[in-house]
Amino acid sequence: MTTLIRGGTVVGSTGGTKADVLIDGETIAAIFAPGHSPEVGHVIDATGKYVIPGAVDAHTHMELPFGGTHASDTFDTGTRAAAIGGTTTIIDFAVQRTGEVVQDGLAAWHGKADGNCHIDYAFHMILGGVDDESLKAMDQLVAGEGISSFKLFMAYPGVFYSDDGQILRAMQKARDNGAMIMMHAENGPAIDVLVKQALERGQTDPVHHGLTRPQELEAEATSRAIWLASVAADCPLYIVHLSASKALEQVRNARDLGRNVFAETCPQYLYLTLEDQLGAPGFEGAKWVCSTPLRSKHETHRADLWQGLRTNDLSVVSTDHCPFCFKDQKELGLGDFSKIPNGIGGVEHRVDLLYQGVVDGKLSLGRWVETIATTPARMFGLYPRKGIIAPGSDADIVLYDPNGRTRISAETHHMNMDHSAWEGWEIDGRVDTVIARGEVIASGGEYTGRAGRGRYLKRGLSDYLL
Repeated sequence: MTTLIRGGTVVGSTGGTKADVLIDGETIAAIFAPGHSPEVGHVIDATGKYVIPGAVDAHTHMELPFGGTHASDTFDTGTRAAAIGGTTTIIDFAVQRTGEVVQDGLAAWHGKADGNCHIDYAFHMILGGVDDESLKAMDQLVAGEGISSFKLFMAYPGVFYSDDGQILRAMQKARDNGAMIMMHAENGPAIDVLVKQALERGQTDPVHHGLTRPQELEAEATSRAIWLASVAADCPLYIVHLSASKALEQVRNARDLGRNVFAETCPQYLYLTLEDQLGAPGFEGAKWVCSTPLRSKHETHRADLWQGLRTNDLSVVSTDHCPFCFKDQKELGLGDFSKIPNGIGGVEHRVDLLYQGVVDGKLSLGRWVETIATTPARMFGLYPRKGIIAPGSDADIVLYDPNGRTRISAETHHMNMDHSAWEGWEIDGRVDTVIARGEVIASGGEYTGRAGRGRYLKRGLSDYLL
């Protein structure tokens, strides 16, 4: 089947241009100047709309076990919500815990996702136990499974934590096989001391989750990871969910020296704050407990992160989508903030929230598309299949209406959670139509996709490797 998207403004990383897009089957066949496209049977009128690549969310956690419970979105519910919000590819995290076999962890995540995804998906691999066997597994996953990125944790001792020696060994292996090391950069042992001290003082409310994870401990861990990567022959390093000015400074300094250092941030750090959300009265702030935490509005974090996106010191905006319901899940931490499951749900809203940055003059149109689609595809070995509107690429396309309006609410969102981190927020734009591999799966508020149509994507190496 051929489809012509006619009359829209095609937006890529260099900006927008009027053009028509021809889809043949599951891929993009051609791009035509206005008035030069052929006549086809199925035409989608994109007049007044932006035509952008389907968004790629490079950081999600569907069904993640954490804190005695599981993330509330399954691969079915989570990818459906993502699709409705204009995301047509996710990269989730398969998990290996200490003492487990890496390949068994990957198989478990394939079992969760297979036949349940509404959109295409890929996996990173969390290494919770770096030893001789897991290092061998890294080679096998890169060569045979299409997994070319591995996440390590400098936080959560006793759960996912790796010490500096383990981190260095994994980085050396990644440098050899071409993989990317992704790092949760917080000084976990120091945080545990601060958490224990706070609880001993009777400071149990959710706001203390943020106060016991100060930005200095994010910056210290970020700097340490960067220097360990330097020892490992400049192993490619990607800092996940960067939230604070001092951590960004470490990344900026490394990039100014030409290092293979990259970082992402998330919408929650661009908009939300410790005082207004995490510090909400009573236990309400538990809705916004995530790690790294929300930062103070009395410091320059949000402005610095927006600037980092403009200067490319922050390369990607992901969601770190890890939702938990308030009732029975977040409530596990009543009386002890350290037991609140860490995570915010947002996979449905990233495209809209970053477009608001365009409206507010904080990002260009081209940079919007880069940070939500093109760069994550290039960073993680999916480009040019994903992340660009070009002949031969998958026909993952979103028609975005700049004249529309989106109001975010738990009453209307499609994520499997009983609250919204963005309750009442209004966006000056709206996802109008979503096309995934040539099939219209959402249009005009109606969803027509289905579980099982999403395919597993074997990824190549990063486009940014040196």
